[in-house]
Amino acid sequence: MKISREVKTAVLVLSGIALFVYLFTFLSGSNLFSSKETYYTEFDYNALSSSSPVTIKGNRIGKIEDIKYDFDTKKTIVEFSVNPRLKFSKNSVIRLYPTGLMGGNALSIVDANDGVEAKPGDFIQSEVKQGLMSSLESSLPKVTSGLDGTLESTDTLVKNLNALLLDESDEGLKNAIAELNTTLKSFTSTSYSLQGVIKNNEEKIGSILDTFDKTSKDLSALATELKEAGLSKTVEELTKTISSMQGLLANLDNGKGTLGKLLNDEGLYDNLEAASKELQLLLLDIKLHPARYRRILSKREIPYTEPTEEQINNN
Repeated sequence: MKISREVKTAVLVLSGIALFVYLFTFLSGSNLFSSKETYYTEFDYNALSSSSPVTIKGNRIGKIEDIKYDFDTKKTIVEFSVNPRLKFSKNSVIRLYPTGLMGGNALSIVDANDGVEAKPGDFIQSEVKQGLMSSLESSLPKVTSGLDGTLESTDTLVKNLNALLLDESDEGLKNAIAELNTTLKSFTSTSYSLQGVIKNNEEKIGSILDTFDKTSKDLSALATELKEAGLSKTVEELTKTISSMQGLLANLDNGKGTLGKLLNDEGLYDNLEAASKELQLLLLDIKLHPARYRRILSKREIPYTEPTEEQINNN
């Protein structure tokens, strides 16, 4: 089949137009064959341009589509598009940040990650991140004002020092130098005196050091002897003995064992007290009526008479 020259020319022209459109969209930062989803945000002023990038974590995922001024709210409305594969929260923040020291800005999506997915056409809140040059520009007046004050103070100090050094009638510096010389002389005299004291007492100082050395050696020998004598073992056995005594006293206090029961049994105490009283009465009766116990083998019975309180107290 033979294709006419006119058809070939038409196909060539249409191909050129399509290639031109594709290259134009590619150079402007968009892809003709990819879909996109648009969202909106706003700022108090415009610092962006068409085709400014939109990034997330430093990766470009979209661009600025349109910028227009809202006469009602007096704010700049920014329309931007992102790759449809990107999912982020509606409560995220669109941050305006500088891309370089000399200018240029872009938008960054700071995802909130709260599960509330943004839909195309949603309005996302924004913020502005101050750049280095803007920060320096805002801080420079404060720095220069502080530097001016410092320079003025330094200039005043230098003038005062020059006046003090050049004015021969001012005795302040001379007096200060004289006092410094006096102090240095006093320090020198003190050092000489100290050297003399040390030189005159070299023998005593040496004797003191020798005595200290001997004492330290004796203490070391004593510590060695105590260690060899098994002092630690003796202390350990004494500790065990004290622990055993504490356990024994605790058992006595708790009424354990024969002695503990004797010490803590009130009934036994009452019985012993009653027996002691009965024994006391028996001895008193023997003392008052000895004849009764001399005739213990006889058939005649002498009745027992309880002693009176006076007899008990007298005996």
